Amino acid sequence: MRVERLSLSEWAETLPDTGYEVFHTPAALSAIEAHTDGELRLFGGFKGEQPVGLLPVVEQSRAVGRTVMSPPPAMNVPRLGPIVMPTSPKQRKRERVNRKFVEAVLAELNTDGPMSLVRLLTMCGYTDPRPFLWADFDLKTKYTYLVDLADTDPDSVLASFSKSLRRDVRNARESDVTVDAEGMAATRTVFERTRDRYAEQDRGFPLSWEYVSDLVAGLDDRARTYVARGPDGEFLSGVTALFGPDMAYFWQGGTRAEHDVAVNSLLHWRIIEDVLTDPTFERVGAYDLMGANTERLCDYKGKFAGELVPYYAVETDSPAMNLAKSAFSAVKR
Repeated sequence: MRVERLSLSEWAETLPDTGYEVFHTPAALSAIEAHTDGELRLFGGFKGEQPVGLLPVVEQSRAVGRTVMSPPPAMNVPRLGPIVMPTSPKQRKRERVNRKFVEAVLAELNTDGPMSLVRLLTMCGYTDPRPFLWADFDLKTKYTYLVDLADTDPDSVLASFSKSLRRDVRNARESDVTVDAEGMAATRTVFERTRDRYAEQDRGFPLSWEYVSDLVAGLDDRARTYVARGPDGEFLSGVTALFGPDMAYFWQGGTRAEHDVAVNSLLHWRIIEDVLTDPTFERVGAYDLMGANTERLCDYKGKFAGELVPYYAVETDSPAMNLAKSAFSAVKR
C-alpha cells in the first residue's frame, strides 16, 4: 500500500463515480479549505497505479495539541472520513485493503504522539471501522434516517409515510402555500432564519455566510434552496438541500413556520419529488433527513419511514481528546 498526498485536482481525478458523500466532492472540500483554521490534507492509497482509498482531513495546531479531523468541527459537515475502493469483490480482500489503507494513513499522519488527537465521522457506506479499533481508537455508533428513493415513484414514497404525515403533505399541497427552488438571496434568508432560531434557543451557530455562500455556489446545481411562500409571496420557511452522487441531504433551514398547514413537511416532500423526477438526480437513491441522534426530533423524522442507518465516530481515546472536545464546544458557544 502506497499513500500519497494529493492536490485538489488530483483528488477530483481519483474520486470514483459513486460511493461517497457530498462533502467529499472537490467543490465542498474547496469551501472547507477556504474557511477552516487548519490545513486541508488529502490522502490517496494506491496498489500500483490503482487507487484503493481516499481520506480528507483538516490538521490544526491548538493549545490542547495537534488535531486531525475529518470533518473539521463547526462547519455543519455531518460525515466525511475514508472512502475505500477495493478492486476485488471477495470479502477477505476487501477487509485487507481497508485495514492496510487505514494503517498506512495513520502512519503517514503520525497519530501515535500523546498530543495527536484524531476524530473522524465516517460516511454511511463505510461499514467496517474495525481497523480503527485495532489501532486503539474509541469507536461510537451514530445514526441517520435515510428515505429510500431508489427504483420507486412519488406515490409509493408518499404511501410509505405515516398516516398523519400523508395528511399533512396533502393538505399543504392543496393550500395556498407554494414551494419553489430559488437563488442565492433565498439561501441567505434561510441562513439568517436558521442563525436567528439558534440564537432564540441559546445555541451556538458557528457558520459564516461567506462559507455557506461559497459552498452553495461551488456545488452549483448540486445545491438548491427551496422556499415556501404564502399567498402574498411572504417567506414562510426554507431548506437548503445538498445532492451527492448517491444521496440528497437536508442541510440547513426548516425553521418553525407560522401557518395553518405543515409547511416544512411540504418542503421535504418537494425535495423528494425533485429527486424522483428531475434527471439531474437520476442516480440519487436516498434522502438523508439528519436528526436521528437528537431524541426530540426522532418522532417527526420517523414519520418519513426512513431506514435508521449507522455511521461511526472514531476518536483518540484519551483525556486530551476530552479536553479538545471541550475547547471546540466553547468555540461553538
